Amino acid sequence: MTTLILGGTGKTGRRVADRLTALGLPVRIGSRSSVPAFAWEDRSTWPQALDGVSAVYVSYYPDLAFPAAYDDVKAFTELAVKSGVRRLVLLSGRGEPEAQASERTVQESGVEWTIVRCSWFMQNFTEGFIAEPVREGVIALPAPDVPEPFVDVDDIADVAAAALSEDGHVGKLYELTGPRLLTFAQVADELSKATGRRIQFVRVPAEEYIDGAVTHGVPREEAEGLSLLFTEILDGRNASVTDGVRQALGRPARDFADFARANAPVWAR
Repeated sequence: MTTLILGGTGKTGRRVADRLTALGLPVRIGSRSSVPAFAWEDRSTWPQALDGVSAVYVSYYPDLAFPAAYDDVKAFTELAVKSGVRRLVLLSGRGEPEAQASERTVQESGVEWTIVRCSWFMQNFTEGFIAEPVREGVIALPAPDVPEPFVDVDDIADVAAAALSEDGHVGKLYELTGPRLLTFAQVADELSKATGRRIQFVRVPAEEYIDGAVTHGVPREEAEGLSLLFTEILDGRNASVTDGVRQALGRPARDFADFARANAPVWAR
């Protein structure tokens, strides 16, 4: 009953793998550096990664809204079913029409499925592309003054691990958010309170953000895709909270203030 964790070294994947391992369940990590290796852009790696696997946690890098995602997820899902996979848990993006197309592919696969549809990750401020700007004290993004219900990746991992290891989540679509809405300016205020120093948010044009992200080591194509997410998805469509975490786990979602206090040492200069 091996579970393949795609993106098994990433933000959500490694946490899901840790939770399943703690339950004594066999896990196979799907990443470029794993053995066997897995890479979304190299379909020749897919069959060996799927060999002997009964369930898959499907996370697409960098995001299901990116152009190649739908074709890749569709082809992978079809191969997974042919390979004998019986359960698929898809990490999806809230408010992304492109992501919902991939969701339908999984839902129509003929095997057990769960969709974990998420808002923006809190951990983007600790482990992702915004971590270094927070340390520097200025979060410069092309984000409008629109609130987002940031969600804790640990909540996501708890839900995904439950969906992979239990039967009560089959056929469910869980929309996961944090318990309240925050603009990026309000996030900066929360980070300032947690760290005891001034952290500010500055809205910048998309091109300026892309150039800055590339300077920080983000590939240009990825930076352009992220900029698109900021300018198109952050338009108010996700300015509401859900109780998806409680539906799945019977407990409330973690608040950003608690996350910020717990991670304050990460942003020390």
